Amino acid sequence: MQKKPAFAAMVSAVALATLMLAGCQDDAAPPPAQTPKVGVVTLEAQPFTLTTELPGRTSAFRIAEVRPQVDGILQKRLFEEGSEVKAGQQLYQIDASVYQANYKSAQANLASTRSLAERYADLVTDQAVSKQAYDEAKAAQLAAEAALDKARIDLRYTKVLAPIAGRVGRSAVTEGALVNNGQANALATIQQLDPIYVDVTQPITDLLSLRRDLASGRLEKAGDNAAKVQLKLEDGSEYEHPGTLEFTEVSVDEGTGSVVLRAMFPNPDHLLLPGMFVHAQLSSAVDRKAILAPQQGVTRDTKGQATALVVGEGNKVELRKLRAERTAGNRWLVSEGLKPGDRLITEGLQFIKPGDEVIPGEAGNVAASKDLAQSR
Repeated sequence: MQKKPAFAAMVSAVALATLMLAGCQDDAAPPPAQTPKVGVVTLEAQPFTLTTELPGRTSAFRIAEVRPQVDGILQKRLFEEGSEVKAGQQLYQIDASVYQANYKSAQANLASTRSLAERYADLVTDQAVSKQAYDEAKAAQLAAEAALDKARIDLRYTKVLAPIAGRVGRSAVTEGALVNNGQANALATIQQLDPIYVDVTQPITDLLSLRRDLASGRLEKAGDNAAKVQLKLEDGSEYEHPGTLEFTEVSVDEGTGSVVLRAMFPNPDHLLLPGMFVHAQLSSAVDRKAILAPQQGVTRDTKGQATALVVGEGNKVELRKLRAERTAGNRWLVSEGLKPGDRLITEGLQFIKPGDEVIPGEAGNVAASKDLAQSR
């Protein structure tokens, strides 16, 4: 009975020690937070060629509608629809029997009038015939020569020839059809596809803005590359042959507020066909001090404003609002908000906020700027 109080005292002492130890642990300060590490890219000004992508459609370099120049019955079609034809190649044959007879008659008439004029030429010197009779014989000879020329031309026109080289479409007539000189409907249509035109439209507002930037000196002309045009097809593939800019329309379309630009492309494989929808990429100007910011470091807020975090003085994080005009490969072309020498944060963004102190290091998630392609 005397041992129980001693045991109780021991238990109380142990409990008190445990409570004191827990109190000391509660009073201990938490370990200091570690300074976050971030990956940065130091921005540099660099020359950059601005390109503009514009929608457009292809059109044939030349188009010729084949029509008869004499009346008659169509006897033969001498080409395969959809094939390539050469300039001067015969496409149709019109019944030439009447025109052949007219040609022979004109030949005979010319021979008769020429013989009479020659006899009168000898007789007029001897005053055996009057000067008036000789003049009338000579005039008849000239008229006969003109009639023969016309008969020869009509006979030649019975062979309907291709006016240009190119691809001929379907025939609108068949053998046995009656055709007429000057008829409204073409017999067939030939289109020259190599080279081929691409007509694109550019808003006049974009053209005026470009001219203002060039006049102010912010941008420079693209030089020799200004006339070069690249083409992207409707399926997104790149057309392998570059084209050249031919001219810009001198008037603005009142309905669309745009101007038409025409470019010419080689088309040796006839991959481009008239009426295709394409995107033309034109070199418009050069920005000698362009800032190209990696897309990994540019975000947008709830209002759609482009923003970025940079490492400022004292390695403190700063928030910048940007004007990002266009993409350039894996980067943004930034005209406001960033400058050369800024350390743009591209790694560790999820662990920091403006005002935090960070430990900057070289970013490993961004390709070198020299590997960038020009804006497309």
